[in-house]
Amino acid sequence: MPNVRSLEALRAFVETGSVSQAAARLGRTQPQVGRLLSALEQELGFALFDRHSRRLTLTAEGRDYYQHVERVLLGHDGLDRVATQLRQGGRDHIRVLTAPHVTHAIVVDAIAALSRDRPAFSATIDSRVRVDIETWLGQEHFDLGITVLPLRHPGFETEEFLKIEAVAAMGPDHPLARKQVVTVADLAGTNFIGTHRRSLVQQQIERQAEEAGLALRSNFETSNGMIACQLAERGLGCCVADPFVAHSSGTAGLVFRRFRPTVELRYGFIFPAWQPRSKLSIELAREIAAVAKARCAIIEAQLGVDR
Repeated sequence: MPNVRSLEALRAFVETGSVSQAAARLGRTQPQVGRLLSALEQELGFALFDRHSRRLTLTAEGRDYYQHVERVLLGHDGLDRVATQLRQGGRDHIRVLTAPHVTHAIVVDAIAALSRDRPAFSATIDSRVRVDIETWLGQEHFDLGITVLPLRHPGFETEEFLKIEAVAAMGPDHPLARKQVVTVADLAGTNFIGTHRRSLVQQQIERQAEEAGLALRSNFETSNGMIACQLAERGLGCCVADPFVAHSSGTAGLVFRRFRPTVELRYGFIFPAWQPRSKLSIELAREIAAVAKARCAIIEAQLGVDR
C-alpha cells in the first residue's frame, strides 16, 4: 500500500488544484510534493496525471483512484482523532453516518440535545446519499448510521425506529394543491417531477403507475428529492417526496398533500455487527428516534386530513 504521505499529497493537490498550493498546505516544498506524487504514480503503475505545459490534471484513472484514497484517509483521520481522545482520557465521541436530509431534519437537533447534558461530547457526522448505500457501507467507519430500510448486509445490524408516508409536493398555484389527497392517477394527468430510478419512492410510484396502466409524463427529472421539491416550488410540476427530504429542501412555499396509494418509508438505525453498541450510540439513537417522532407528528398535523 502507498505510504500515507503520498496519499496526503494527492489529497492536498486535488483539494487545492496545484502542486504549489498543496505544498503550502502540507508545509513542504513544491519539489517535495512533486516527488511524492511522482513516486505514487510509479508505484501504482498507471498515470494519475495529465501533464500540459507543466500543469497537472487528474486522468480518469486518477479520479477513480482518488475516490478510494479519500475513504482511506478519512479512516486514517478517524484513527488519529480516536487516539487523541484516548490520550486525553475521553471516550465521549461518536461517528455518525447518514443522508444529508436526515442530518438537517433530525440528527442535528438530537446532537444538540445530547451535547447539553454532556460537556465532553463530540461527534463526527458524515453524509452519503441513500442510493449508493451498498457501495459505501462497507467502506466507512462509523458507530451509528441512519437510513431508509430495507438494508441487508452481513456486517451490520438494523433496527427500525420510524414509519412515515411520502407526500405529494407542489407549488401553491398548482391545480393539485386544491385537492386534499393526491393519487397516482392525478400524477398521470400533470407533469410529474421524477427522481433517481433507484430511489425507493420513485420505484414505488413507477410500480403503482404500471399496475394501474398509467403513463407518467416527466418534463423534469433529477437525481434527488431535494431538487425535485425545489423544482415543484417553482411551479414546474408535482413530485412525491419523503417528508424529511421536503422539509430539508429550503422550499418554504411548498404545499404538501397526502398521497395514495400509500408510499411508506421505514427509517432505521445501522449498527456495525463486529463491535458492541456503545452507551453513547444507544443514547443518541434514542434521542434521534424521539426527534424524528416529534417531527413526524408535526407533519401529520400539517396535513390535517384523516387517512
